[in-house]
Amino acid sequence: MEKSDVENVVRLEALSYGEHHWSKESFYNELNNNLAHYYCAVDENDTLLGYAGCWHIFDEAHITTLSVHPDHRKKGVAQHLIFSIIDDCYKNKIKYITLEVRESNIAAISLYEKNGFKSIGTRKNYYQDNNENALIMFTENIWYEKFKTLYNNLKTAIQ
Repeated sequence: MEKSDVENVVRLEALSYGEHHWSKESFYNELNNNLAHYYCAVDENDTLLGYAGCWHIFDEAHITTLSVHPDHRKKGVAQHLIFSIIDDCYKNKIKYITLEVRESNIAAISLYEKNGFKSIGTRKNYYQDNNENALIMFTENIWYEKFKTLYNNLKTAIQ
């Protein structure tokens, strides 16, 4: 993600998350944050399909956001964004990846589980808009053979 992407990212953010979305300033701050790594998925016309971000803290990456435009969901965009995060984690010697996801977001939970994430707990009343709980999800060490095999099989099946 570049500063020039922020306008489109914020439009998609608002479309995805309603009035409780991140502001332009939040994304600009993230782009200036040394811990933050943000990615955009675009088509051949440079139309934004989705975006994701995470923080690298020591040997852990925490996914802060991931969104795909409603017109492009269930087409592999989120999967490719997750691949970008995992690839970057390998480059940066990260061992674990965490995230929070709404308990009601079954499609996202299924995608994360397919990518080796497991629920390890709940954050009660995590989401401000409706006090919905968040599942805390975590990967095993991504350098373990089991995870690497899963990851390589997913990448091979997609490409």
